[in-house]
Amino acid sequence: MILRVRCPQCRQEVPYEGNPHRPFCSERCRRIDLGTWASEGYAIPGQSMEVEEQSPDLGKNAGEENEPAK
Repeated sequence: MILRVRCPQCRQEVPYEGNPHRPFCSERCRRIDLGTWASEGYAIPGQSMEVEEQSPDLGKNAGEENEPAK
């Protein structure tokens, strides 16, 4: 029995074993899916994790003042 799956992009039924593009049916469908991820067309549910900018003086403790150069 040959395991067959549906291509997530075009929904065509294709064999799973021996398919170099699995789970997609072709390189075209694979690239369309990748492009959708890259353009943020898909999203994983959850809270957004915004990256905060870090200050250039990372080695200093919070609340310390810069001492003037002598």
